[in-house]
Amino acid sequence: MDTTEIVDLCKKHTLYTWAVQDQVDPLPIARAEGVYFWSPDGKRTLDFNSTLMSVLIGHSHPQVVAAMKEAMDGLLFAYPQSATEARARLGKRLAELFPGDINTFFFTTGGAEANENAIKLARLATGRNKIFSRYRSYHGATGSTMQLTGDPRRWANEPGAPGFIRIMDPVPLQFSFGTTDEEITRNHLVYLEEVINYENPKDIAAIFVEAVTGTNGVLIPPAGWLAGLRALTRKYGILLVCDEVMSGFGRTGKWFGFEHGGIDPDIVTMAKGLTSSYMPLGAVGISDSVAANVRSKYFAGGLTYNSHNLALATAEAVLKVTVEERLVERAAALEPVMKGHIARLKAKHPSLKEGRVLGLFGMIDIQKNSRGDLIAPYNGAHPAMGQLAKFFRDEGLFTFLRWSSFSCIPPLTITEAQIGEAFEIIDRGLDITDAAFEG
Repeated sequence: MDTTEIVDLCKKHTLYTWAVQDQVDPLPIARAEGVYFWSPDGKRTLDFNSTLMSVLIGHSHPQVVAAMKEAMDGLLFAYPQSATEARARLGKRLAELFPGDINTFFFTTGGAEANENAIKLARLATGRNKIFSRYRSYHGATGSTMQLTGDPRRWANEPGAPGFIRIMDPVPLQFSFGTTDEEITRNHLVYLEEVINYENPKDIAAIFVEAVTGTNGVLIPPAGWLAGLRALTRKYGILLVCDEVMSGFGRTGKWFGFEHGGIDPDIVTMAKGLTSSYMPLGAVGISDSVAANVRSKYFAGGLTYNSHNLALATAEAVLKVTVEERLVERAAALEPVMKGHIARLKAKHPSLKEGRVLGLFGMIDIQKNSRGDLIAPYNGAHPAMGQLAKFFRDEGLFTFLRWSSFSCIPPLTITEAQIGEAFEIIDRGLDITDAAFEG
């Protein structure tokens, strides 16, 4: 098929996510390799978003492709109640990789299902019902995870299941808990403890947090906040669940985002980088204490593709590459490179408000004036951001633009030169938002 036929048939016969179907303008992709993908007519695009923040080892890594082909000659699928070698090996390998005592895993087909089952496990382990999460969060598009989610994607899915309580983040959009990390952490934890008491601690099963908030801003927790949160959850017997779907497996320069806070969660959810999106796979990891609590109880959770053999074999191969190529360390080493480019562009472009980077997890905010007001309102748009999105696409740079921000989240295999290639396009594109700057 040519490009036009592919696009026309996809729009005619399939539905697209998070979109008004009549307005969808899908990007045609025929093949991908490394940090690039190509359209059917041969146009090359630099993937500066790891496609869906998930292709951490780059596209079409030959070692993983070979392992998948080998696995396809063996056992492809076994029903969830079976025991397979791939299941045994991957469970053991994850237990070795995780810090602390996260040693037991429930496999799903993605991050939303991982969070869905983490909710079930938290309630099963504690006998409590209420679940806390933050407004600037995203945890998935299934029934319960939509209510766990704080951002506006939740709105169209309401009303939802009861028992979900949302709190402000340590750094909300407009309100301020303070000016220094110490002040923000102290004041936010006082606020959080007050809400916990309003909701009756004995009714709260868990608090879910993205260790580093993803699509809602790449928000890095203020110093001491994760440790203070961990102490607060222990005080009230509440489980701490860290959603590592986006920040896990090296994205932040450590294996998991929560390691930056020096904490050990009770439950961890994961997906994306677990297989680098080569196969659909997610997982819930639980601590020894949670596992001991639930092993004698009936777990009312099940998936046809739980522990899918080909997906597990793929994950094992991806983790092997991640270790052998030192991609976690690579992300940490390239953090100052990314920060340097952002600092250079901030000095040049008045519309660049700020950039946040941890490892290779980055986001840039665009402002409309010298007061620092974001160019678009919360859940809103601005014509200049639409023009910037078109410029990036035309110039062969793929990333996500949302409201007033855009992502800088490349595969961990990216080189310094390729980062420079991306920022050269960004540099030219910011002339568009500079023209909309009000002074």
